[in-house]
Order: sequence, then C-alpha cells, then structure tokens
Amino acid sequence: MAARTVCILLYPGVQSLDVTGPYEVFAGANQYRRARGKPPVYAVTLAARRPGIVRTESGLELHTAARFSARGRVDTLIIPGGSGSALVEQDAAVLAAIRRQASTARRIAGVCTGAFVLAAAGLLDGRRATTHWASCRELARRYPRIQVDPDPIYVHDGSIYTSAGVTAGIDLALALVEADHGRDLALTIARWLVLFLRRPANQRQFSTQLRAQVADRDTLRGVQGYLADHLGDDLNVARLARLATMSERNFARAFRTEIGVTPARYVVQLRLEAARQLLEDSGRSVEHIARECGFGTPETLRRVFLRELKTVPREYRRRFQAPPQAS
Repeated sequence: MAARTVCILLYPGVQSLDVTGPYEVFAGANQYRRARGKPPVYAVTLAARRPGIVRTESGLELHTAARFSARGRVDTLIIPGGSGSALVEQDAAVLAAIRRQASTARRIAGVCTGAFVLAAAGLLDGRRATTHWASCRELARRYPRIQVDPDPIYVHDGSIYTSAGVTAGIDLALALVEADHGRDLALTIARWLVLFLRRPANQRQFSTQLRAQVADRDTLRGVQGYLADHLGDDLNVARLARLATMSERNFARAFRTEIGVTPARYVVQLRLEAARQLLEDSGRSVEHIARECGFGTPETLRRVFLRELKTVPREYRRRFQAPPQAS
C-alpha cells in the first residue's frame, strides 16, 4: 500500500494547532502501523512559500525545508487558519499554486480560517462550508457564493473539506483517516491522543446554552437557567410563562425575540444535547435516557434523533460512545 501524500501549508501567523493537530493524527496512523510491522500509510510534508523557520500566531516556530509550489501532486492538501491567512488571501502566487494542486489532489481541506484562503482561490464557490464560529458571518459576507454553515464541526462537500476552529482540525483529520482506513484506526488514534470522543461532523460548535442568545430580561434568563435543570419536567409554554410571570402570548413573543428561537425549539435542543451526552458518556438504557431528558418514550427520542441528526440513538451510541478508561 503506497503512502498517501499529505501537504500542510505553512505561512507566517498560522495557527499552530491547525498544523500540529492534523499532523499528529496522520503521524499516529503511521505509528500504529509501524508497531505492527506494517509500512506507513501517510507521507506528511510541511511546506511554505519560503522554506525555513515559520513563526506561528502564538510565537511557536516551525521549520520546513519544503517549498510550496504548483509542481508535484499530493493526495491531500491542507490549508490551516490563523491571523496570517489574511495575507495569504492576497498572495496571487500561493493562490495559483493552491488552485493547481487542487486540480489534481484527491481532496483539499481548510482548517478554521483556512476556508478564507480556499474561498479566495475560488474553490468554495457554490459549495457548503464552515469556519471558526467568529468568522462565519465574515466569510458569508465576503464570499456570497459560498453556503456558509456556522454550526458543524466540519463540512464535506465533494472533494473539499472545511472545519471549525483550532481543535476541530483534529476531528477533521480523524474523519479523513476513517475514510481512508476505517473506523477502528481512527478511534485508536483518538484514544492515543486522549480524545475520548471523536466528535461527529454534525456536532455543533457550541452547546445550546452557549449558542443561544442570552435574554435581556432577568425573568427570561431565569427561565433559561431553570430549563437546564428540569429537562424531565413538563415544560409547556403555559408553565414557562408562569415562571416568567408573563402571559403566554407575551412570553412566547419575548422569548423568540430575545433568545432567537421559540421556547419549544429551545427545549428540544436542550433535551437533545442532554440525551447525546448520556449516550456518549453513560451506559444507561435508551428508555431511561428518554425519560430523564423529557422525551417520555424511546420512540419520541428516536424521531427527534432522526429529524435532527439523521441517525437513531443506538447507532449514535455505537459510533460515538467514549471508550472505557483503563483501570
């Protein structure tokens, strides 16, 4: 089996973990193979327009002897993010090299704000993509032909992959390894890196509480806090309105205005998030989780999982349950 060539672009101001996170994942695959007397499956190169020492955004210095150019063919091209990506967007020579590499590479990945570089190269036009949550609006504003999705950890559209910020690059690299060599190897690497849960692509960048707007009114903020601790209760609008000492109509209107979603939708998101966490981290039965999280029956929980995650609870647990810790 020939090793797949992976090229990661370096540039001044790159985010160091966007580089080293994926690098360690591919290196982990090779280490696993070598430990079993098998040849490596990846040949990873760090390449820069000007070889030598490259100072990252945090001040960490990385060294490469490889020059990034349009020549040569790679299997996987990875463009990391970082504050320096704004200058790469304006570098016509690098963008031309990226386009040329992309024309022959099997796949191209942008980590974090590396999506802006891919966008500047014209590779994301007409595609769905994501980036760091703080940059999604800017990406959509500057490149309106891209369908920017601010929620997922990573997005796969054709031969192009994009991921959210920093550590999401590790999730993306694990997904690439899984696509190449199967789930078992990807999970083994995740365990070596002490990533007890390999996050799925459709996992959101933020929890429901962090993602939602914080209400201006004390009474609505109080309801938000109450909900998180009482998911198993009957959380209908009438009850929540009484907690907020408001009429049902006024409460529903104010909640949607200040928090950004309807009360019912917010409750479902909280319950779904809690159910996912229990499936990932506990051995409780699906029936128990359905009751504890307020869904009532396993069938209701199943319908919500199918609608929101396109999978069922038992399959979700099979794929994403944290491995048991060694005693």
